[in-house]
Amino acid sequence: MKIVIPGGTGQIGTVLRRALDAAGHEVVVLTRRPERAGEIEWDGRTPGPWTAAVDGSDVVINLAGRSVSCRYTAAHLREMMESRVDSARVVGAAIAGAARPPRVWLQMSTATVYAHRFDAPNDEATGVIGGSETGVPDYWAYSVDIAAAWERAQRQAETPATRKVALRSAMVMSPDPGGVFAVLSGLTRLGLGGPVAGGAQYVSWIHEHDFVRAVEFLVDREDLTGPVNLAAPHPLPQRAFMRALRSAWGVPVGLPATRWMAEVGAFALRSDTELLLKSRRVVPGRLTEAGFAFQYPQWPGAADELVHRARERGGASVGR
Repeated sequence: MKIVIPGGTGQIGTVLRRALDAAGHEVVVLTRRPERAGEIEWDGRTPGPWTAAVDGSDVVINLAGRSVSCRYTAAHLREMMESRVDSARVVGAAIAGAARPPRVWLQMSTATVYAHRFDAPNDEATGVIGGSETGVPDYWAYSVDIAAAWERAQRQAETPATRKVALRSAMVMSPDPGGVFAVLSGLTRLGLGGPVAGGAQYVSWIHEHDFVRAVEFLVDREDLTGPVNLAAPHPLPQRAFMRALRSAWGVPVGLPATRWMAEVGAFALRSDTELLLKSRRVVPGRLTEAGFAFQYPQWPGAADELVHRARERGGASVGR
């Protein structure tokens, strides 16, 4: 198949491109700074010569959007919103104008669209959309607005010949440099991998192999449209999540962090505490109902496999 990946140079794009190349597919990446064969320049906002790559392709997987690994300033939040909505709109326009449109458009979204909650898991049918929770920072609602606008841009695109799926993805865990697993592993190995603010908040995640397999599953399943949660079926409290990661690395102790310590740490890492403190209890309702079987449904086994591969690379990918 010919697969076009707008915004495919980040961590998730690297994971997908590696797997799809290995499977023998023709992969075209749209990027602002093309450097390799198979990469085409685009700006993520306006049509251009890149639209020819979409015309005649089989699958489009749009990952474009400003990284969430930053301080959530007003300017950065605006960039997150605009980059996601603009890219989805222009991809939709390219598909709508194609003489031979792709048969499926997978649009990246996020599990952050769901509410901060502890009482029950969020699936696609019964999950609570966030934005109106009490006792959380006001700007958390804007993250939900971004996710909703992202999905709405895809939903409103006039592409009747192309099936559309929104990928409400949890954190994708891979041992590649710069990803969330690398950051958490680096903290763990420094003895800082303890519970944050008590550690009761849920962590939703998905192993990179299951993420790729789920994408391939959704490409093939012509009966699935709309939002689909890409998350392992067993989210767990942050304290248990970090305990399993410490065990995988053989680190006996992880210092706990209070909320204010998390603020200091997030500032030092140029990130935001929402990524640490929001309880994302998300489960893959539609994937499970459709018969998808996870290779890594439980975090301890996934953590062991990821650490094993990180060690094979000499630990360089986890910040040693």
